[in-house]
Amino acid sequence: MIVNVVNLKNETVGQVDLPDLIYNVKLRPHLVHEVVKAQLNSRRVGSASTKTRAEVSFSNRKPYRQKGTGRARAGTRRSPLWRHGGTIFGPKPRDYSSQRPPAQVRRAALKIVLSSKLKDKRLLILDAFNLAEVKTRAFVQGLKSLGLKKTLVVTLENDDNLVRSSRNLSDCQVLPVAGLNCYDLLKYTHLVLLKDSLPGLEVRLMK
Repeated sequence: MIVNVVNLKNETVGQVDLPDLIYNVKLRPHLVHEVVKAQLNSRRVGSASTKTRAEVSFSNRKPYRQKGTGRARAGTRRSPLWRHGGTIFGPKPRDYSSQRPPAQVRRAALKIVLSSKLKDKRLLILDAFNLAEVKTRAFVQGLKSLGLKKTLVVTLENDDNLVRSSRNLSDCQVLPVAGLNCYDLLKYTHLVLLKDSLPGLEVRLMK
């Protein structure tokens, strides 16, 4: 697929051939849903915990005698039926990261989202995005000249100036190729791929 390459002035400065195996695959939303769900689950601390009747702090003394009170029988204050008693089938600490899908599925989901972005004309190939210093205003002006809002910018490696210039913006993010993931691709409306990041992206997704 032939796609135009633009500069920060939104002028076409060349073209690049994108492989169909990455940017023109069959859309399978269920794979993307599985990967994103696992990704969000892995962020959970999993520290929710309740006490069972064996763990609550009460003595084993019988609350009152068995017969003659007119009340229902009770053998312990630990009963889940009583206030401050134990919890039945309550949450316990658990690890949610064990639900991570196989690498092949994660790569397939990335290809699907990239193909969807290109199909919806929300993917832009930029020749370079160089900032001489950390300057949020310069970063915003660069995106404004491209007519983009709520944008994810993908670089080959971690670009400190770009990252620090964008970290105060709630609707923009800069990620290296190694950190690209389905959740952030779907979170932001537009995707900007720097031209030098394309080979690294192909290496990662064509394994």
